[in-house]
Amino acid sequence: MVREELTFRLNDEEYKNWLKAGRCLLILKDGLLPFTDQQLSAFHGDLLNQYPLLRKPCETSSCKPRGNTLVSVCRVCSEWQKVILRHHRQPDATIQWTNCFPRYWRTDHWELAKAYMPRGQAKVKRADEFDASALLNLINYCDYFSSVDPKLVRQVIQCRNELMHSCEFRVKDDWMRHYRTALRHFVHQLNFVPHMLTVGKQIEDMLTVDLSIRVFGVDRLDSAGPSADSDPDSPESGAESVSRWEAELLQEMLRECLYAANEEDKDVKTHVGGTKAPHFFFFFFFF
Repeated sequence: MVREELTFRLNDEEYKNWLKAGRCLLILKDGLLPFTDQQLSAFHGDLLNQYPLLRKPCETSSCKPRGNTLVSVCRVCSEWQKVILRHHRQPDATIQWTNCFPRYWRTDHWELAKAYMPRGQAKVKRADEFDASALLNLINYCDYFSSVDPKLVRQVIQCRNELMHSCEFRVKDDWMRHYRTALRHFVHQLNFVPHMLTVGKQIEDMLTVDLSIRVFGVDRLDSAGPSADSDPDSPESGAESVSRWEAELLQEMLRECLYAANEEDKDVKTHVGGTKAPHFFFFFFFF
């Protein structure tokens, strides 16, 4: 039954576009992680060398944001805040201080990175848990990533946001062509990073891959390219792999929607005397 349902979905070209586009984001995230880690480590080290006060530990060990504001922080964390803003390309924009645990800025360069990321990163403990949006926003907002044109980063971010807000899980061919161009230009900016050449190739392969699935007793839907069952040993082929891609994308969408719901509830409590408005989210899972 599961295989028949998967076959039905993969007979929808716009659904396949959505799936391929989402998979490209996961490939991009994995490719950006070592690059951003190296750059962040260097950035963090430079800050510690330039500003002696930043080498000191938090003076209270209790500095933390209240709402989205850092209040009554110690002089060390206050200095970190000033330095973070100094290296923010848009310091007048809303900075997601709720992402941060200031007392760890001195020792963890990824905790520093959270100040340049979108909301919802507070509970992320490991670098490999950040999604593509977090890494792209980091590159966009932190001026230490001067080797990349922010305009090209923002084009990919816009495509990512449109994809994640596609409630029908479908995107058109014209959108895919724009997305492919945005990814290609962005990745090309990083051609000085050796492994990004491989990432670019993997993205191109994903955008052109045949996602046909052969189901026993059902005619194959697409005659182009090998069927998934023709190479059962391939790690990126077959119904299991495609279902895993779907699960990863749906989990990311679910996390984003749940966080948005929590933020709306906070706004309601603030503006309507603590009355909580109900939220209903319906997700159609394929498993």
